[in-house]
Amino acid sequence: MSKQYVAICEKVALTIEEAAEYSNIRQNRISSLLKEPRCPFVLYVGTKKLVKRKEFEKFISESVEI
Repeated sequence: MSKQYVAICEKVALTIEEAAEYSNIRQNRISSLLKEPRCPFVLYVGTKKLVKRKEFEKFISESVEI
């Protein structure tokens, strides 16, 4: 059974690596944003942190500085 490729722009949740590639923001910066209280785009799956793509896009579009 082979793994099917899904384009990043079609995924609901992204890994930190995918979010960095998608947004051109460094992985360290995304990780620090995910640690902030009330981060609107963090999704916890057990101990793993994922990035909610739509909320992340909204956060970026409304931000002047990250």
